[in-house]
Amino acid sequence: MENVTVEALNAMPKADFVARFGGIYEDSPWVAERVAADRPFPGRKHVVDRMRAVVESAADSAKLALIRAHPDLAGKLARAGALSAESTREQAGLGLDRLSDGEYEKFSDLNTRYRERFGFPFIICVRLTDRAGILEAFGRRLENDRGEELVEALGQIHQIARLRLEDLVAE
Repeated sequence: MENVTVEALNAMPKADFVARFGGIYEDSPWVAERVAADRPFPGRKHVVDRMRAVVESAADSAKLALIRAHPDLAGKLARAGALSAESTREQAGLGLDRLSDGEYEKFSDLNTRYRERFGFPFIICVRLTDRAGILEAFGRRLENDRGEELVEALGQIHQIARLRLEDLVAE
């Protein structure tokens, strides 16, 4: 998808804005819908900041739904080719779509343990780490309590969203 300027983003009809930016937060177009009403924005950073604020001010149930909208890393959906275009690109960037059977089993085990402990998927901004970093984070974060992990998951989601928006909007 071609980059747009902030000026073009500000001029889009709401439906076009939501269609283009509804995937910034995984399967959660409600973020873009709420932000559309706040235009015009003076710059890309302001769009990022406003999207983050919309998520942070949302009800806990909406935040949990947003977290749960994310796929497992290197999970069954990835192997089946059923991820969003954004998640597919991000996971493929680390080769998570080309794991050996042994690596796949390791990720599957960690994903299962994490989901059983916290009730939502493990989320990490894969564009800011590597496979070793992901495995280290899995181990470290499995020691957290649920409240800490909710905060961590949302922080990771905000990093993912910022990078996705930077890919779509020229400064």
